[in-house]
Amino acid sequence: MSAPPREPPPCQGPNPFVSPPGFAVPADACDTHAHVIGPAIRFPMVASRSYTPPPAPESAYLGMLDSLNMARGVLVQISVYGTDNRCMIESLNAHPGRLRGVAVVAPDVGDGELEALHAAGVRGIRINVLFGGGVAIDEMERLAARVAPLGWHIQLLIDARNLPELGPRIMKLPVEVVIDHMGHMPVSAGVAHPGFQWMLRLLGEGRAWTKLSGAYRISQAGAPFHDTLDFAKALVAAAPERCVWGSDWPHVSVEGPMFNTGALLDLLPLWVPEAALRNRILVDNPARLYGFPTATAG
Repeated sequence: MSAPPREPPPCQGPNPFVSPPGFAVPADACDTHAHVIGPAIRFPMVASRSYTPPPAPESAYLGMLDSLNMARGVLVQISVYGTDNRCMIESLNAHPGRLRGVAVVAPDVGDGELEALHAAGVRGIRINVLFGGGVAIDEMERLAARVAPLGWHIQLLIDARNLPELGPRIMKLPVEVVIDHMGHMPVSAGVAHPGFQWMLRLLGEGRAWTKLSGAYRISQAGAPFHDTLDFAKALVAAAPERCVWGSDWPHVSVEGPMFNTGALLDLLPLWVPEAALRNRILVDNPARLYGFPTATAG
């Protein structure tokens, strides 16, 4: 008799303490990368997931945003829910002025579902090849064609060391592309790595954006993650108009002591010393990418 399938390992929740930012956060600042996780009885997780997170409710996320003086947030469909976007959509519908979303959809998604997601505030789809529950990178071109009429983008959770192979495909896509977590490759590989150089090229030629997020996922030294400085500075130098900041709250699948989210935001002045440029990354760029109102638009 075969053994029952193993339950994906549990992971810890976020640190409830969030230190206030050590710099002036501008009005309408946006956290462009976070997840909400609801009760399992209402939102079951897919069996193919890589980990099992505890609940991370919308109320806790909004409280974290308030602690960081951030007005806006972008919820990204978490891999443990597969293509079931209901938990995220519930939060978007409750806060249409404050939140936008990035969904995960099947390649054969219907037009009606895409239109409903758009109405709820979704402005992109995610392809995740690093954790179980995602959609395969083989579907990238097909999905790009489906969402292009909506003006959406494709967000890629990939290891940038694979960009020498993927980069030519990304160049040809009819949509904007956002690369998660500064490329999600270890900083020990160095900025001269061909994959990171491909990422800089994609940004510089206007074919991709990146999220200045997930420092703890690429750091080799650990907290306070200062070894990410060269990566972040190179990305900002390549295309400051194509960089956004994200918390990656609630920091799922993290080993070791859980840091506080405020410390991650305080990396931004180290990466981007100029206040005007930080404001662009926190306000103007995400407003353009996710369709938030701008100050001039009212």
